[in-house]
Amino acid sequence: MILLISDLHLEEKRPEITRAFLRFLETRAIEAEALYILGDFFEVWVGDDGMTLFQHEIARALKALSQHGTRIYLMHGNRDFMIGKAFCREAGCTLLADPHIAQLAGERVLLMHGDSLCTRDEGYMRLRRWLRNPVSLFILHNLSLAKRQKLAKKLRSSSKEETRMKASDIVDVTPDEVASIMQRYKVRTLIHGHTHRPATHSLQIDGQAAIRIVLGDWDRKGWALQVDDSGFHQAPFDLN
Repeated sequence: MILLISDLHLEEKRPEITRAFLRFLETRAIEAEALYILGDFFEVWVGDDGMTLFQHEIARALKALSQHGTRIYLMHGNRDFMIGKAFCREAGCTLLADPHIAQLAGERVLLMHGDSLCTRDEGYMRLRRWLRNPVSLFILHNLSLAKRQKLAKKLRSSSKEETRMKASDIVDVTPDEVASIMQRYKVRTLIHGHTHRPATHSLQIDGQAAIRIVLGDWDRKGWALQVDDSGFHQAPFDLN
């Protein structure tokens, strides 16, 4: 059994999500061969050197799971793209590139966070290109921790305001981009998060049946996609 989750947006201000996640690690995840976390694991990440006691606690819980035998894979999201090697060493997880090809249920599956598929959101895509540019990342990593924290707070505030004002289709994936990247990687299954719209979508890629599975975010419910011999199954569960 393999589990995939995304968009927990862990932060100290939402202890119920943290408690649910720690229970998830101790119950379902401990029985899994592997756990994939496809981005926005934390609400914000300003650098491994800025880790809080809360974030160290999460790292310790992941490390305990990995030591029990569950392989843990982590992908950057748009909120935590500055997670680095130091956190991964402490948490016992492997950092994946976005996109990433994994072998799941006997087939090649494309894993992504999902924000790069939202190409109709031109303002966000410009910001994403700037933030992920190696030069920009170098500059960000070399800012003082206080400046990074201030910048992250400003970006979060402006992002929430802008998202409220955008049409729903603008902040969802672009169908043509989905088809394009699935054709490029020659896959029939794509799994991603980011949009907070859990569902399984049927589509056609080069005349063949394909699916796009959108992982759910952890807000009023928790969500996990389970992959086993019978296929792909996503279901919500109570956070309490």
